[in-house]
Amino acid sequence: QVQLVESGGGLVQAGSSLRLSCAASGRTLSGYAVGWFRQAPGKEREFVATISWSGGRIYYADFAKGRFTISRDNAKKTVYLQMNSLKPEDTAVYRCAARFGGSSSDQSDDYNYWGQGTQVTVSS
Repeated sequence: QVQLVESGGGLVQAGSSLRLSCAASGRTLSGYAVGWFRQAPGKEREFVATISWSGGRIYYADFAKGRFTISRDNAKKTVYLQMNSLKPEDTAVYRCAARFGGSSSDQSDDYNYWGQGTQVTVSS
């Protein structure tokens, strides 16, 4: 069993940066790919970024390319999402998810464990 806890969200102005963290407890993230997803009010959940267990394979949603960076520190059992140049449309609850098997995926159904999420609000 893997428990995931997100942190780092908050209220910021457009153009600001935030770094989200996804910390695992209960067991190591060894062998798990991790993805970030977000859901805004009234909208469906959407893929943001994913990173394989080794960190060798990283994929981003088009809106995240050039602004967001996903990384991981397996020794700390933590995955990060650095978000720069934030826009009001980035406002959402951001959740991380872990998928056993190591390979990254942009499909939420492929993930076995989910965190509760952290709110990101970007004001104009």
